[in-house]
Amino acid sequence: MQEKLMEATKDAFRKAFRSEPGQLFLAPGRINIIGEHVDYNDGFVLPAAIDKYICFAVTKKDDSDTCTVFAGDFDESFSFDTREKQVPGEKQWANYLLGVFNAVQESGKATGGMQIAFTSTIPMGSGLSSSAALECGFAYILDSLFGLSLSGREMAVIGQKAEHTFVGVNCGIMDQFASVFGKENKVIMLDCNSLSHQYHDAELEGYSWVLFDSCVKHTHLTSGYNERRKEVERGKAVLQERFPQAQTFRDFTLEMLEGCKEEMGNIPYIRCSYLIKEIGRVEKAVQALSENRPEELGRLMNETHSGLSGEYEVSCEEIDFLVEETLKQKGVLGARMMGGGFGGCSINLIKEDAVEEAITAVTEKYKNKFNIPMKVYPVKISDGIKEYKAHEYI
Repeated sequence: MQEKLMEATKDAFRKAFRSEPGQLFLAPGRINIIGEHVDYNDGFVLPAAIDKYICFAVTKKDDSDTCTVFAGDFDESFSFDTREKQVPGEKQWANYLLGVFNAVQESGKATGGMQIAFTSTIPMGSGLSSSAALECGFAYILDSLFGLSLSGREMAVIGQKAEHTFVGVNCGIMDQFASVFGKENKVIMLDCNSLSHQYHDAELEGYSWVLFDSCVKHTHLTSGYNERRKEVERGKAVLQERFPQAQTFRDFTLEMLEGCKEEMGNIPYIRCSYLIKEIGRVEKAVQALSENRPEELGRLMNETHSGLSGEYEVSCEEIDFLVEETLKQKGVLGARMMGGGFGGCSINLIKEDAVEEAITAVTEKYKNKFNIPMKVYPVKISDGIKEYKAHEYI
């Protein structure tokens, strides 16, 4: 699979630049086992890189100050002068790259000309963080080509900053961190405040991670996401004023929250209730993994979806239907919405011998209900961003 993607990306480079690339880079997407919408709310998350990638074919151009990027999947090109101050443009995919370059530029680090082509096996708009892979992959390329001495942490932060400043989504750090720091068969327990992290084994023998793509992405994703941030900030401000010794969501309890309900109002109260419970679920999920208790992990995932749908209100009719019907199938331990919400994928923990039957049943039910062909992505937990010479294969 990787070899096929790498060859396709080399072909895209040849098409765009009539030459051979010098280097190849693979930047993975990610899943999040549990801990949804807490990465920007003081919490812990449990992501992992997956075997879906953006592949970049790259050549450094010492005789030029121009960066030209060819998006093979869109058949579109974009160029910019690396000496000039960058501003967001009309091409959305290019803004992710421009935001990264702008952050590097502002740090005072020197770069130069390059040619890049990229193609992807990460389904766009499905909640698998193709944006973080694009951002961090480009940061990794700049570091490699121009000797910027960026740490992995700095690359993740640069990717996050790009999304904030050039795309307009106030995302947390989880997606970028997972793309950079992923390890095969390991989940990352990430502290989203300090960025300290621990790896935990994620091999659940006899079980598979399968994603069901609803193939819908409702247009209020960005507005809804940013509105949730405002709502929880209002609630957090009330909690901090009432309990100054407890400054983050991980310090608050449901009892503290209950005492502030009238003052903060119903909506912030409900949003904060979800967050406090979800932070606790992440720690329980790590314990379930370490003790090889997949049934408990599945139960926690189901609780998370209930909270995302009913309390945080970032699900939608199509995803709720997928989760409900998936949980009716034999061998399914857990199912929930994954990602920012309002569409995208559900993540499902299913016994290996029950996967095909579950896929067949849910695909049919979803098609009958919404007349939308559901897509299915079995995934394996993989390493983070890697660099290859253009002639190397895995």
